[in-house]
Amino acid sequence: MKILLLNPNTSDVLTDQLAEVARKYAAAGTEIVPATGTFGVPYIANRAEAVIGANAALEILAQQHRNVDGAILAAFGDPGLGAARELFDIPIVGLAEAGMLTACMVGKKFAIVTFSTALGAWYRECVEWNQLQDRCCAIRMLDQSFKSIGSVRDEKEALLAELANRAVEEDGADVIVLAGAPLSGLADRIRDRVPVPMIDCCAAAIKQIEGLVTMQLKAPEVGTFRRPGAKDTRGLNDLLAARIEHRD
Repeated sequence: MKILLLNPNTSDVLTDQLAEVARKYAAAGTEIVPATGTFGVPYIANRAEAVIGANAALEILAQQHRNVDGAILAAFGDPGLGAARELFDIPIVGLAEAGMLTACMVGKKFAIVTFSTALGAWYRECVEWNQLQDRCCAIRMLDQSFKSIGSVRDEKEALLAELANRAVEEDGADVIVLAGAPLSGLADRIRDRVPVPMIDCCAAAIKQIEGLVTMQLKAPEVGTFRRPGAKDTRGLNDLLAARIEHRD
């Protein structure tokens, strides 16, 4: 099984961090194929950046979808996930979706814990897109600067553990979802300091995509994510244009 680990940000350090977690949790025989966005921003934190990241993700999928069995859209908030499922026939899961759905399997209420207040509005919309408003009891965010996106996991480890505990004590969270690609791998470090299960979204995503690939589900011919009809394009990446125009 070959799984595309698609980071729509431009930070190679985040791709490496995600790939380390994915390989740790992947089954024997699963090959992780990392890819990083070639344009955009170091980490997505708002709606505009999410739209740019979605474009980067679709271009990478256009290049890679015939070479892999499934893909993980490796940015919390899942930019372009619905569009990706419309255009490509392989199973695709998002970090946010995987983390939140896994949380729903082990508790009634989950809280999202992340490293920046800038992410709050976009993450709320992601919860709503997944129709999980009734299961998400809080979004807890650190309100302070950090040195670099590649080191925020290390720099803020103690504060994030404290924030997770506050979500349990004050918000009634049964489960904590550690949100954002930069926090991949953190759950293993701080799980003994928090009294409820903590979900590493990358770990959840790799197990879910392996399951979907194994099930060999057919691509939908009707419904929400059926492939759209062919349409002319202008100025797009050649491979993405070919997919949209049905000439691939």
